[in-house]
Amino acid sequence: MKRIIRVFPVRTNATPDDELVRIATTPSLFDEADEVHISVAFTWHRRWAEWAAKQWAHVAPVKVGGPAYNEPGKEFIPGMYLKKGYTITSRGCPNRCWFCTVPKREGGQLRELPIADGWNVLDDNLLACSPGHIDEVFTMLARQPQRPRFTGGLEAALVTSEIARRLKELRPRSLFFAYDTPSDLPPLVEAGKILREAGFITPDHILQCYVLVGYKGDTMDKAMKRLGEAWIAGFLPFAMLFRDEQGKCSAEWRRFQREFASPKKSRPNCIKYFGKSQFKD
Repeated sequence: MKRIIRVFPVRTNATPDDELVRIATTPSLFDEADEVHISVAFTWHRRWAEWAAKQWAHVAPVKVGGPAYNEPGKEFIPGMYLKKGYTITSRGCPNRCWFCTVPKREGGQLRELPIADGWNVLDDNLLACSPGHIDEVFTMLARQPQRPRFTGGLEAALVTSEIARRLKELRPRSLFFAYDTPSDLPPLVEAGKILREAGFITPDHILQCYVLVGYKGDTMDKAMKRLGEAWIAGFLPFAMLFRDEQGKCSAEWRRFQREFASPKKSRPNCIKYFGKSQFKD
């Protein structure tokens, strides 16, 4: 088996933590490998990655890639570029959201992959997959040692009563949805009702929602309105700050985003600004 050192420009919650992982560093005197892979998630880290590749070339042949390079994803290898427990069972999305690089990266196609065990699902759009694939994924999740999380996000418009029932049977830790454009709101509201009818209750904060903020033409008043609408629909909102390819954004937007960046902050701020959720036990 090849000894592959994986280098990441920054550590995230999903970064692997085995002995062959390196974070934002150049090689030491003791690093040995058959190959070095530099994995880049964000475009603003590409310059560092390309510089680091020259340093690691003294150890072994180097490959640089990842989502930041808009390369189509290959088959998912558990534990290689994501921590154990994370899984990707499909790549691509049939939608064409203006801010999303997934359609460009995947050629506008949705590909179903062999299903690898894991409990944190990062698919681009799992619910757009075939019913058979979704069934296999849910069956896999039911046998995992931990309750599932859907942090890759689920499309609200594709939630049905049957999907909601099956999700409830899995006893998930979290279901993430998205409110990125005005057209996302009606499906989000409807999904909230369907999930509520299936037995999900807002105080659990299992239902969560990414809300895109800070893009061109956005204002903090508009962003607050969207966060409030997600909260009223029954979801705990998290502000996702838009960045350009250089990763630039204003300090004001960064401060705004931090107020809705985690459950510990988002929940009290939602209660403060929008009142208690309309859904009760």
